[in-house]
Amino acid sequence: MTETLLTRQQCDFAWLDITSPSAAELQAVAEQHNLPDSLVRDCLEPTHLPKFEASNGLNFVILRVFVAPENSQADTIQELSTKIAVFYTDDFLITVHRRPHPVLNELKNVARAPGQECNTPAEVAIHLVRYALNSYVQPALSLTKELDDYEAEIFLKNEVPNALQGLYFLKRKASAAKQLLLLTRDILTMLRRQTAAVTVHATLLQDTQDLQVKVETLYQQLDGGATNLMNLYLSLSSQRTNEAMRVLTVFSAFFLPLTFIAGVYGMNFEYMPELTWKLGYPGAMGAMVLISVGIFMWFKRKNWI
Repeated sequence: MTETLLTRQQCDFAWLDITSPSAAELQAVAEQHNLPDSLVRDCLEPTHLPKFEASNGLNFVILRVFVAPENSQADTIQELSTKIAVFYTDDFLITVHRRPHPVLNELKNVARAPGQECNTPAEVAIHLVRYALNSYVQPALSLTKELDDYEAEIFLKNEVPNALQGLYFLKRKASAAKQLLLLTRDILTMLRRQTAAVTVHATLLQDTQDLQVKVETLYQQLDGGATNLMNLYLSLSSQRTNEAMRVLTVFSAFFLPLTFIAGVYGMNFEYMPELTWKLGYPGAMGAMVLISVGIFMWFKRKNWI
C-alpha cells in the first residue's frame, strides 16, 4: 500500500509511505525517483541489518525496530525486529516497511506544523532512529527483570532450577539486540557528519546518541549478566554433583572393606582354617567394627563428614 503522507504544498518536502510493497510496486517508485537498484534490493531483503549509505545527494537508511516475539524462544534478528527503510533527499522522503508504525503519522503532523524541529527529511530520519532505539528500552527492562528472577532462583533455592535453557535464550536475545544497536550507532555517526553545521540537527542528534548509549549499555549488561549467571549455574550444578559423589564415596569407603571380609568368608572352600575357629565369627565382626571406626576417624580428620 502506497500513501502520500505529505506533499510539497503542505511542507518543504514530499513524503511517500509504502507498506508491505511487492517488488514491482517498489520498482515503479524507484524508477519515478531514480533510486539505485542496489538500494532497492537491500530494501526488499527482510533480514538486512541496519546501515547508512549516501550517494549523489540520496541518503538511504535501514533501521530495525524491536517487536514482541511470537514465542519465548525467538532469538534471531528477524524474529525480534522488523525493518524500516528510508530514502531521503532535500526534496522528498520515502519510508518502506512491512508492519504499521503509528509514529509515522505523528511525525507527519509534526512536520506540517511551522516552527517545529521536524521540517526536513533529515530530521524525520533522526526521529525514526530515535523511535527505533526507544523500541528496545522496554524489552531490555523486561529481560533485566527476567534475569533477576533467574538469579534469585539459582541463589535462593536449595535445588538448582532448570534455568539453563531460559538463560541461553535470554543471552541470545541480548546479543542480537546489542548487534543491532552497534550498527545503529554507526548510522548516527554518519548522520552527525552530514548535519554537523545545523544547530537543530546537532541537538536532536545528541539526544538520540545519548539514548543509543543508554540502550546499548543496558543490553551489554544483560549479555554479560546472562553469561556470568550461566557460568555460575554450571558451577553450582557441578558443585552439588560433587557433593553427591562425595557422599557416595564415603559410603563406598565404609562398605568396601566390609564387603571384602564378607566375600572372603562367604567362599565355599572346604579347607579354610578360620571356619573352624570358635572365635572366628566374633573376630570377623570385631574386625569390621574396627575398620569402620578407623575409616570414620580418618574422614572426620579430613573434614569430609
